[in-house]
Amino acid sequence: MTILSSLDKMWLSFYAMGFMLISMGLIYASRYKIKNRVVQILFAIVAYTLLITSFFAMVYLVFNGPTGGA
Repeated sequence: MTILSSLDKMWLSFYAMGFMLISMGLIYASRYKIKNRVVQILFAIVAYTLLITSFFAMVYLVFNGPTGGA
């Protein structure tokens, strides 16, 4: 029994890839572009939260497998 349909899994994978892209930009900005320490920490927390969320989404998608036949 699957919780998500194939279309929902597709959207979840798109969201996870988007979260990874956003977290990459936020980590870059927090390390190299932002000089304010509080803003650096805030950006890093948001970035790593998005990265961990996308990791768990991808693990779910990989281990849940395909949903249907032809």
